[in-house]
Amino acid sequence: MCRLGHAVMVLLASLPAAAQSSAITVKVVDPGSAPVAGARIELLRGTTVIAVTRSAAEGTADFDRGGAGPGQLTVAVLAPGFAPVQQPLGAGDDHVTIRLTLATIAQSVVVTADATPVSEDAGGLRTGSLDGKQLETLNPVAASDALRMMPGAIVNTAGQRGGLASLFVRGGESRYNKVIEDGVPVDDPGGTFDFGVVPLAETDRIELVRGADSALYGSDAMTSVVQIFSRAGSAVVPEFRLGADGGTFATASGYASLAGARGRYDFNLFADQFNTLGKGPNDAYGNSLQGANVGVVVSRRVNFRLRTRHSNSRAGNPGEWNFEGRPLLPPDQDARSRQNNFLAGAELDVAAPGRWQHRITLYEYNHRRLDEDLVQEPGRATPAFGNFDFPYASFARINRAGGSEQSEYSPRAWSRSILGTDFEDENGFVGDTVAQVSTHGLRRNFAFYGEQIFNWQRLTLVAGGRFVHNESFGNRGVPRASFAWQLLRGGQVFAGTRLRFSYAEGIKEPRFEESFGQGGFGILPNPHLRPEANRGLDAGLEQIFLSGRYALAATWFNNQFRDVIDFNFNSTTFLGQYVNVNRAFAQGAEVEVHGRPARLHNRLRIDAAYVYTSGQILVAPLASDPLLSPGAPLLRRPRHAGNVLAGYSASRWGGSLGGSFIGSRPDSDFLGLVPPITRAPAYQLINAGAWLALNRRLTAYANLENLLNRRYEEVVGYPGLPVNIRAGIRFRIGGE
Repeated sequence: MCRLGHAVMVLLASLPAAAQSSAITVKVVDPGSAPVAGARIELLRGTTVIAVTRSAAEGTADFDRGGAGPGQLTVAVLAPGFAPVQQPLGAGDDHVTIRLTLATIAQSVVVTADATPVSEDAGGLRTGSLDGKQLETLNPVAASDALRMMPGAIVNTAGQRGGLASLFVRGGESRYNKVIEDGVPVDDPGGTFDFGVVPLAETDRIELVRGADSALYGSDAMTSVVQIFSRAGSAVVPEFRLGADGGTFATASGYASLAGARGRYDFNLFADQFNTLGKGPNDAYGNSLQGANVGVVVSRRVNFRLRTRHSNSRAGNPGEWNFEGRPLLPPDQDARSRQNNFLAGAELDVAAPGRWQHRITLYEYNHRRLDEDLVQEPGRATPAFGNFDFPYASFARINRAGGSEQSEYSPRAWSRSILGTDFEDENGFVGDTVAQVSTHGLRRNFAFYGEQIFNWQRLTLVAGGRFVHNESFGNRGVPRASFAWQLLRGGQVFAGTRLRFSYAEGIKEPRFEESFGQGGFGILPNPHLRPEANRGLDAGLEQIFLSGRYALAATWFNNQFRDVIDFNFNSTTFLGQYVNVNRAFAQGAEVEVHGRPARLHNRLRIDAAYVYTSGQILVAPLASDPLLSPGAPLLRRPRHAGNVLAGYSASRWGGSLGGSFIGSRPDSDFLGLVPPITRAPAYQLINAGAWLALNRRLTAYANLENLLNRRYEEVVGYPGLPVNIRAGIRFRIGGE
């Protein structure tokens, strides 16, 4: 921390003491004239970058015209969710307003793919996103509800609201996803994460990167990176928002927020509460959220931002009991799951002289989880295991604390260099209070990484890598490279053809119990475990139609998973140890169709995706279950899956219709039922949402889930919710 503080002081000392009199003020606004914060703004002379900065909460940024030299000046703007803009400056333009437009299919700006704002067609990996308007209409209870509407995402929830929700991307395990909220990594060491208890109130957007990206994000980014961004205040007059809704199964929720921006300061303070009893026995779920997003413009070149989020959830856990409408076992009446999560992240953005930008980040994340079943119920028994309802109280208490420094150098409009370093302390306990076992894990890790982006005319090249030092597995290098070529620029009908190729590697560190053991259960520590690894390849073609209003993208992917960790039990000593022995592969194809009809370009958007995945276990010498043995397909990953999302937004009303279509997939009851259950059936989940502005202050909204009232199970034995509805009112005051 001392070294980082010293670095901050050096950077601040290097800044000019006073702004020049010949300043250029740029204000960035959206199509509705609302200010856009956090946009990347470059001042160019030809293709030479004179200066680069980011817009403050009021959408403004200042440049020194005196330091720009002679020649025509241009302002270039990149803002997530909008199209890139370049606007020439006149000799007397001291105050310039740049109005962004909604992105065409190929132009949309994303952040996560390259850890900096880039146009999606220039990024190295396929990226999907949902913006604030889409999320407001979808009204998802948790992140899992939003992710299942994104291309390439397979979500498996064990039951109903509050059930453990896992994400599978490109055939990877559910622990192969790096998850980031407001710049803070929030997955457990080793990748475990529950998307079913992450509220999305006041979320500005979600981005999902498909493919290995450990070169930028380190451990756990084996097959995807998920990043969630909260909304910053932007209204000059503070805006107070209040909403409440109710629905079937005794569902009730409400939220409140107060947001604004004035002078050097912006803020957004928000809270959310959700409760439901659920459909079946012991299906109740509740979650509360409190958060803040506060920013300060320290000087013309320095911005500071602080974000915090706290959530607290409780859920019943009836366990496996109902298999395709057959209640083969009584539901567990007393099992419960609880989570308490807190994160805080501080960012200092410095637009230094010499075309450099620096971002210094400090963060802390605290996670508490308890899964307990303290009463043994005699009815929960199978022929293979007898009564398996043993009391347990498994817990996890995890703390992550760390920081990073990322520097960007932009000498030309077509060249950008990224250099960074990060460090992290992982500290925590996992165990079971009933069994009286506990494991303490402590790792102090650091890394250096770099990336070079060239975007010259039709060619885009991205190359980078990371050096990782992890106290469990030592040193490791992780490379990444991608290539894109605009084969045809095209015209109005065929508006462009682009070829893509990428190579990337991913790694995942062991979980605490895998590295450090659990003495009470006879699990020996293994300090020599290697990280699980993935070698990922993908290649694709993107065709743009009708002036960028429609796009068809097809991507082939191939993942080779090696050093996968399995448990080795010695029947003589009754001791065991986790070891690197397994290998697997997954390959397939993704097809995406995106459309923005011409007459309704700013109102209607249609996105559809299909993914084919073929995966297989290659090596598993310790497996005793045929479903986990060599030659078996990968568990809970369907061969065929798809989704579609259509949204319409007018001035006074809007709506959405979304569907998730999942094919049959290998699964198991893991209980020894006779006959055994080895597959989960295909299902379709259709959801709809709508809103209507009653006046300037009041908006009515409703959401209908499982519109066709289909019985489905995302995980064998855990029935999903039947058709259900929520309806409510949103109220706002201020905000002009």
